[in-house]
Amino acid sequence: MPAAFIGHGSPMNAIDDNRYTAAWRAFGRSAPRPRAILVISAHWYINATAVTAMALPRTIHDFYGFPSELYEIDYPAPGLPELVDEIAEIVAPTWVGADRDSWGIDHGAWSVLVHAFPDADIPVVQLSINAEQTLEYHLELGARLAPLRQRGILVLGSGNIVHNLRTMSAERPDRGFDWATRFDDAARELLTSAPADVLKLREHPDFGLAVPTADHFIPLLYVAGLAADRPADVLVQGYTYGSLSMTSYTL
Repeated sequence: MPAAFIGHGSPMNAIDDNRYTAAWRAFGRSAPRPRAILVISAHWYINATAVTAMALPRTIHDFYGFPSELYEIDYPAPGLPELVDEIAEIVAPTWVGADRDSWGIDHGAWSVLVHAFPDADIPVVQLSINAEQTLEYHLELGARLAPLRQRGILVLGSGNIVHNLRTMSAERPDRGFDWATRFDDAARELLTSAPADVLKLREHPDFGLAVPTADHFIPLLYVAGLAADRPADVLVQGYTYGSLSMTSYTL
């Protein structure tokens, strides 16, 4: 199965029609039908490594201050409870918990999936981001998930390579600040040549501005880990409000 990292941006992309959502739809149409979709979303950022294991995950509206239309969206995809055991087996001895009732499908997942897989008939499972672990841990865990792709699981990381909400500018609706484009360009060089070296980005002079918090950056590490020595392909590239990169990659 293919894998992808999607720069998901604002929740408004769930209802917008733009070149980014068009690329997500194209990706979904091009993919063979998965047995399930495993999402690593920036918005399930907790102090444990866990996998959703409910039969009917709820749609989570984990944002505020947006139009009512967004809160009315329901993405009624089923879950796949048995996938947690497969993941636990693959990544052992790393401990993975089964979340049977606390989470579901957050907007980092469904804002993309409503475009890529609009029928909501493919099981969706989420893997949490363990906030207590190092970046190396997440890159390695991504690599260890690789056997899932041979088992019909499509792995989807959802975040943003550049994600600095404090520096957003309405005067740059579709342009990036110089520092944002420099960092995004450096990420593209690595991902399209040597994804396993993605952590070299920590040495980039703009890393602190581009990645002030790790939550939206870490989903990229899972896809880079899956890629290992195989280059990723750019799905779509661009910026919004100066300090958000919408660049997405596929394997």
